[in-house]
Amino acid sequence: MIRKLIGKVLRRPGKRVLHAKHYGVRREDIHSGALKVCDRLQEAGYEAYVVGGAVRDLMLGKSPKDFDVATSATPEQVRHVFNRSRIIGRRFRIVHVPFYDRGGEEIIEVTTFRGAGEAPTDESGRILRDNVYGSLEDDALRRDFTVNALYYDPSREEILDFHHGVDDLEARRLVMIGDPGIRYREDPVRMLRAIRLSAKLGLDIAPPTRKPISECAGLLQNIPSARLFDEMMKLLLSGRAWDCLMALKADGLHKYLFPVLDQLLKSPQTTAFLQKALANTDKRLAEDKPVSAGFLFAALLWHEVEAAWQKKQAAGEYPVPALMAAMNEVETTVEKRLAIPNRYGAAMKEIWLLQPRFEQRVGSRPFRLFEQQRFRAAYDFLALRGECGLVDKELVEWWTQFQYCDDDTRSAMIARVTGPQKGPDRKRRRRRPTGKAGGAAKGGAESSGGNE
Repeated sequence: MIRKLIGKVLRRPGKRVLHAKHYGVRREDIHSGALKVCDRLQEAGYEAYVVGGAVRDLMLGKSPKDFDVATSATPEQVRHVFNRSRIIGRRFRIVHVPFYDRGGEEIIEVTTFRGAGEAPTDESGRILRDNVYGSLEDDALRRDFTVNALYYDPSREEILDFHHGVDDLEARRLVMIGDPGIRYREDPVRMLRAIRLSAKLGLDIAPPTRKPISECAGLLQNIPSARLFDEMMKLLLSGRAWDCLMALKADGLHKYLFPVLDQLLKSPQTTAFLQKALANTDKRLAEDKPVSAGFLFAALLWHEVEAAWQKKQAAGEYPVPALMAAMNEVETTVEKRLAIPNRYGAAMKEIWLLQPRFEQRVGSRPFRLFEQQRFRAAYDFLALRGECGLVDKELVEWWTQFQYCDDDTRSAMIARVTGPQKGPDRKRRRRRPTGKAGGAAKGGAESSGGNE
């Protein structure tokens, strides 16, 4: 009991000013746009700091993806300092300040210090709007985790720490500021952030911070599906995607974010497929290569689609209409929790629709498939299935060879697949008059690729 009392006393919040260079944070490591935002706001008479994840990651020796700025200036005052900036958001008003270089547009996100006043909430305690502004100390209190409540002043090259975030970072622990149960009710997405930061940064979630997660998990049902999609993408692109999913499952959060995970993990083959797809994504991120969200979700949802597709074919539906119906069915179910943007959904569906066409290796069909815009993504998907024993490896090897040989060799490959008897039969079928409805229906039924 005495230890707990001493611990509480030592953990009392209070501002600590630390030399940034001692912790590996240097002005030259900060994004030039973030430096300009801080410098110009300070020149205009406002407080301005690089805050949160960028400071945390630099202290851990990592390269931050984003550099956010917190300031005493209101969104309108920030907008006045930066003419090309724009104010976004309703629940939280934020200013986006654009900067342009050879790599394109870079956005620096600027937020005004949050106040300690009570914000309007719904029945469950979730904050609906939070545009009450306050002091730097108030803002630090409103941050989620102690390691995110670190402020870097580039003009003085100092780190301001209000809640022992530096100590927690050095101890590799993730601690919620304030009462975790209340904070999760204010914003249930904080539970997903705790999982992601723990897996991504190798931090242990402190027991008091973890304890309320399982009982608050159902609150994710109140979060808009578009916001859940954004958080799901952050989990999948964390560089530790598999660990994130397993942590979600351990705390029961997957039921409200990605319920099909239970089905995927029932089979060793589908588990291996998912694990390999996520490992490939992690590898591409580590190598600074682009990642396709459409491909990712195609992998995550394929087995639900395939199961529904096989069921519909067993009921007598033609393959391609059955596949399209299965795709729409699964998409409708998923949209209840995750609002997948159309641009990703379209890529995902194209990858799925091309899978049965890999089976069609006769006539000109392989050449036409090879010319498809999504061929490479669909082939990579096929190869992934082959690695996990979900499709014949001979089919994958055939298509691997087909891509890298000349047209004469390709024609010879197609002839070997077709065989000596199939060619003449196919020619006789093609001579039938196309105007007869019966002949057209028969041809469509015989091919698993009726989408040609």
